[in-house]
Amino acid sequence: MQLNKKTVIITGANSGIGAAAAVLFAEEGANVVLGARREKELDEVTNQILAFGGRAISLAGDVCDEDYAKSLVELAENEFGNLDVAFNNAGIMGDQVPVHDMTSENWHSVLNTNLNSAFYAAKYQIPAMKRNGSGSIIFTSSFVGYTASFPGMGAYSASKAGLIGLTQALATENGTDNIRANALLPGGTITPMAGDLENNPYMREFLEGIHALKRLADPIEIAKAALFLASDNSSFVTGSPFFVDGGNSINKV
Repeated sequence: MQLNKKTVIITGANSGIGAAAAVLFAEEGANVVLGARREKELDEVTNQILAFGGRAISLAGDVCDEDYAKSLVELAENEFGNLDVAFNNAGIMGDQVPVHDMTSENWHSVLNTNLNSAFYAAKYQIPAMKRNGSGSIIFTSSFVGYTASFPGMGAYSASKAGLIGLTQALATENGTDNIRANALLPGGTITPMAGDLENNPYMREFLEGIHALKRLADPIEIAKAALFLASDNSSFVTGSPFFVDGGNSINKV
C-alpha cells in the first residue's frame, strides 16, 4: 500500500493515463480526488473505485478555470483532511498545423489547458502541501518539446516544455518544505489522445517505430511511473524530467 491514507488529486481522471492512475492509486490505499471535464465518464471511474472499497470523490470542471483548481484542493482538505500528492495530468494536443497557419485561438487553448492550468494547480496545491508538512506534485509533460518535436506541434511543444521549467522552479522554491515537484514524460501511449490507431495501422507502425521498445505504452505503465513519483519510494527525486518513453528519446533507428 504505497499510498496508504494519502490524499491525492488527479486531473484528467476520466480516461487514459488519468483513469488508470486513479484506480491504481486507490488500490494502493490513497484517498483520490478526481477531476475532469466530462462528468459522466468521471463518475464511472469514481464508481469503479468505490465498488472495490476504495476511497474516491470527484468534481467535474475545467482545469483552465483558476477557481476549479482552488475547489479541488478545498474538496481534498474538507473530505479527507489534507493534501499529500497532486498528479496534474489533464492536457490536450490541439490542432496539428504549422505555427504560421495556426489560429491564435488554438495557441491560447493549448497553452491554457497544458501550462496555465499547471500554474493554477500549483498556486493552490503547494500551500495545502505546506499545511500538510510535505507533498509531491507531478505534471504530465512530454518528450515532445524536450528531446524532440514534430511538424504541426508548436503549441503542444511550447506548453510541455514550459511545464518542465515550471516543475524545476517549484522544486527549488519548495524543497525546504519537503515538497517535491517532478514532470512525467511519457512516450506514445494508447489513449484517446493518440487517435483511432486500430483503424490507422500505418500511423501505429510509425509511432511504434520511433520507440526503442518498438511498441506503445499501456496507460497503466505510465500510471505506475506516476505512482513511483507520488510515493515515498521517490523521496530523493525532485526537479526531474522523468522519462517513461520506451526509449523514444534515445532511439535513432
